[in-house]
Amino acid sequence: MSRPQPAGEEQPPAHLDDVPPVPSAEEVAAELEAVADPADPADPADPADPADPADPAAPVGEEPEDRRHPSTVGGLLYLFVLAAGATGVFIAWSGDWRLGVRWIGGALVGAATFRLVLPRRDAGMLAVRHRLLDCLLLGGVGAVLLFLAQTIPNQPGT
Repeated sequence: MSRPQPAGEEQPPAHLDDVPPVPSAEEVAAELEAVADPADPADPADPADPADPADPAAPVGEEPEDRRHPSTVGGLLYLFVLAAGATGVFIAWSGDWRLGVRWIGGALVGAATFRLVLPRRDAGMLAVRHRLLDCLLLGGVGAVLLFLAQTIPNQPGT
């Protein structure tokens, strides 16, 4: 049991004993200023800039952020899938719509296969969601396109 408090003295509730103290307004302002005003990334003297070749703390072997080629196997395979899809669109536009749709469907099924076999760190832009969902969406749409291109009957007069 706790002893009774004198009439003029208040004791904080017991559940507040474990609560850390609230930071002062100056501490909050200093932290917000540090977050809101990062160092200028264009400043070559910034030691946190990994693209600075003169920085000895920069990771060795890493390229600057402005490179233009894929950094993973999945990124390269994504470019192949994109090229196959564009080829299918061109073929469909030029007249043979069935063959064009087959190219697009095959590209999507290929993307689903690549996503299934590659680990997430290597999948690049093929990894958008969870592996199972990516594979189901890509493979499902590709399979439906292949099925439709095969089963839609020819129209009379063509």
